Amino acid sequence: MDLTDNLVVVTGAARRVGREIALHLARHGCHIVVHYRRSSAEAEDLARTIRGLGRRCSIVAGDLTDNGLPARIVAHALAEYGRLDAIVNNAAVFAPSAIDTLTPDQFAHTLQINLIAPVMLAAAAWPHFRQAGAGKVVNIVDIYADRPRPDHIAYCAAKAGLANATRSLARAMAPIVQVNAVAPGVALFPEDLDPAAQERILAKVPLARPGSPADIATTVRFLLADADYMTGQIITVDGGRSITW
Repeated sequence: MDLTDNLVVVTGAARRVGREIALHLARHGCHIVVHYRRSSAEAEDLARTIRGLGRRCSIVAGDLTDNGLPARIVAHALAEYGRLDAIVNNAAVFAPSAIDTLTPDQFAHTLQINLIAPVMLAAAAWPHFRQAGAGKVVNIVDIYADRPRPDHIAYCAAKAGLANATRSLARAMAPIVQVNAVAPGVALFPEDLDPAAQERILAKVPLARPGSPADIATTVRFLLADADYMTGQIITVDGGRSITW
């Protein structure tokens, strides 16, 4: 499917993988609604870059712990563009949560951003998608959804929930909306991860190199543009790491 003039919402788009997803889709003809929480300068820079490609771009700021934000994002898209074709739920919080330090508030915060907000954004868009007769949702999950880390209990639980919700939403929104997910492995190391830890991770990757945000972005585009007979699927993009556990 030609993505030219499609309107796509990308959450957490100001930096890192989200930025690459937004830019990649813009280069392939999409107009973009950039959501961000705190990175205002980066979001403005991204919007200028996208507009320089000849695409339209607007910005929505907000914390995904705000239960009203999903509806506002959808309302913004429809008011500004008169359409909404796809949502990419990329925003996430990745914070340590070991058993000795885990708190209810920390767990709830992680679940809200990584699981509840993506589901509610899809739900907020559902009336429009149903009226339009089409729509696509792509969730960014994680290989840790299936192989959890003991030091990131809340994050892994939330991503496992989002993987399950991807399948539930695919059934609930069929046949009108296709809902799929991408599960990255090493797409971009955390900024505070030391080189020795990076090497230990790469030692477990059969392709012997890290991936890149572009690897995730091209997979997202595939799901939006070419995967018209796929729904409820999770594509792993990890250089083979998930087969070595």
